[in-house]
Amino acid sequence: MALIVWTDDLSTGIPVIDNQHQRIVDYINKLHHAQEHHSREEVSVVLDELVDYTLSHFAFEESLMEEAGYNFLNAHKKVHQLFVKRVADYQQRFKIGESIEEELIHTLRAWLINHIKNDDRDYSEDVRRNLGQADPAHESWLKRKLSKIFG
Repeated sequence: MALIVWTDDLSTGIPVIDNQHQRIVDYINKLHHAQEHHSREEVSVVLDELVDYTLSHFAFEESLMEEAGYNFLNAHKKVHQLFVKRVADYQQRFKIGESIEEELIHTLRAWLINHIKNDDRDYSEDVRRNLGQADPAHESWLKRKLSKIFG
């Protein structure tokens, strides 16, 4: 049984971000499954994947906020940095043999839901507006990025 079930109240209205958040939810559910089955090896693999994916998600999310001119970008980055440090501490404790799974899963679940519903909702309107601009003088972020990649 899943620990976290994706519901519409977790949606930011930005499909690419919502898909990434859903993937993070999947990782947390996999971590919970590994912990329930007492598989330290599986916990280790999922934890590493979760951290890697979350770091790339944060970088992507921050680039969207920067491109949209989000006023509180630096504060949002600081929240991400503090979270990364906190999870890195859990990783270190796990690597030296501590049983951190239950505490980590609880922290991840609470943090992610709170972060999406509060911090991410704050920037979503600015990013949606930037992604959907029709004015050719102000191309959308996605169009500019695709132009850089494909020419």
